[in-house]
Amino acid sequence: MQFISLTGPRFGARPGRARMLVVLCHGVGADGRDVIGLATHWAGVLPGAAFAAPHAPFPYDQAPFGRQWFSLADRSLASLEAGVRTAWPILDRFVDAELARLALPPDAYALAGFSQGAMMALFAGLRRDIAPRAILSFSGALIAPGALADERQNEAPVMLVHGTDDDVVPAQLTRHAEAVLHAEGIPVRMRLTPGLGHAIDEAGVAIGGTFLRHAFATVSSGMLSAAE
Repeated sequence: MQFISLTGPRFGARPGRARMLVVLCHGVGADGRDVIGLATHWAGVLPGAAFAAPHAPFPYDQAPFGRQWFSLADRSLASLEAGVRTAWPILDRFVDAELARLALPPDAYALAGFSQGAMMALFAGLRRDIAPRAILSFSGALIAPGALADERQNEAPVMLVHGTDDDVVPAQLTRHAEAVLHAEGIPVRMRLTPGLGHAIDEAGVAIGGTFLRHAFATVSSGMLSAAE
């Protein structure tokens, strides 16, 4: 497969000053600009955080604009799994490259995503040799749940946030993800927001910020102590 290098908007701390990295994965038909705005909300509770929102590797195949991590033209389980497996190493390389660019320790990062980006964050994050500090899924789903027991490499804490009235990615998929992750012994929390559709609301943004702040607490205090 041709090597693909991701690009996208960044926000926050620069190399030499960053204490942690949050990679934000957008949904299908959008691009990194669609989710980088989360950084402006979370920067206040994550001092020293660098945020990166890569554009997905492939052009959206159902419109003349936007990007996709994998095609949704065929929504069979086999096709979705094949798609996420193709994109997984591309995202993996991006995370490693950003950590190196920022001169950060290999565990000083988190993955967050919305919709298809949440599917990528869950799939990739739990299969990385060095666990992310947190995985945050908004309106997502757990792809290939049956393979997780054999393939997962870590027990990174997971937060699942979903609207009960989502008519694009049904909330039942997050309920199923929570059950699978819990059975695997992975620390998981779930927040279902009554009446919310396929979106991230203010409460979800706040929940995500608190979750990330707690996940990075030891990184931040440890680096501060070293600096002092």
